[in-house]
This record gives sequence, structure tokens and C-alpha cells, in this order.
Amino acid sequence: MLTCRVDPMSKGQAEHLLPMLEYLLTSAGYNWPDLNTLGVGVGPGNFTGIRISVAAARGLSLSLNVPAIGISRLDAIAYGSAGPQSVVVDARQNRVYHQRFDNGVALSDVELVERDSLPHDQSYLSDSPLELADITQVCAEDVIRNTGALVQLRRTEEHPRPAPLYVRAPDAALPSEQPPRILP
Repeated sequence: MLTCRVDPMSKGQAEHLLPMLEYLLTSAGYNWPDLNTLGVGVGPGNFTGIRISVAAARGLSLSLNVPAIGISRLDAIAYGSAGPQSVVVDARQNRVYHQRFDNGVALSDVELVERDSLPHDQSYLSDSPLELADITQVCAEDVIRNTGALVQLRRTEEHPRPAPLYVRAPDAALPSEQPPRILP
């Protein structure tokens, strides 16, 4: 059963995440001890959101003594696709994250490219509403379902702990106030 909830937020994601997960678990009739594997999206995407979700998954993995498996957003979009595909995700500022796949298997690393530089003679998959010639938009529920399927496929393999998939440098400004002093 797929349980999905979207809570648009600009702040407070860290404080909101675990109560939201608790709600989703209980809504589906489960509790934390019922979990035997965790899946987490590792990006590319919002820096803060990725750091929060990966840190939460790693912490839950340790506390529940279950494996956590990181899944790339582009892998989840491409999963189950037939033939050669290019997966693109909006990276803002007229750029996209781009990766080539064949039958859902990655043929290249994720790269950040100018949207205008994409070839027009390819078919594209995306979970973002992009204006490209031959594009199929994959809905969020399918990306979530595909992430779950990839976690199930990969749970018997050895994995490093999930880590954020950063493709570009952060563009956030550093805080202007001094950090707290650490006492000896």
C-alpha cells in the first residue's frame, strides 16, 4: 500500500520530518519496529532537504538496527523505463540534472547542464514540468513507488551508508552572525 503526504514548507523541515513519518506509519497500520529496511532519496535536489532526510534515515537505521539504502532521484524516475532514455530534473536557473539510461540502467553519471544544450532528438523522462520537445512527466507517486521497488531490489546487496548526491556547489549564503563558542 502506498501512503503519500505532501506538506509544502519553506522552513521547519527537520522538526516536521519525524512526526510526519510517525503519522504515515500509523496511518498504514505499522510501527517503527515493523520496519526491516529504510529507503531514502539522496538527490539531486534541495540541499537542506537532502541533508535532513539522509541524516534522519541514517539515525533511524542505527536506532532500529536495519539497513538504510540511498536511491537517486534520477534512478527512481528511470526505473522500469524501456529503451534509451535521458532523465532530466529541474535544477533552476535554466539548468537541469541530466543522466542517460537504457532500460532503467544508468549509462552515465549525473551532470548539471544548461537546459538549452540538451539535444532535441532524444526522449526525456522527468518528474518536473519542463518544456522539452519529447518529454514524459513521471508523477510523484510513481517516483515514490519506484524508489520502494529499487530499495527492495537492492536490499540484498552490500551498500555504503546513504550520502547526499550533490551535483553542484551550494548557493546558500553563510550566516552573518558568529557561531557559538565551544567551551573546553
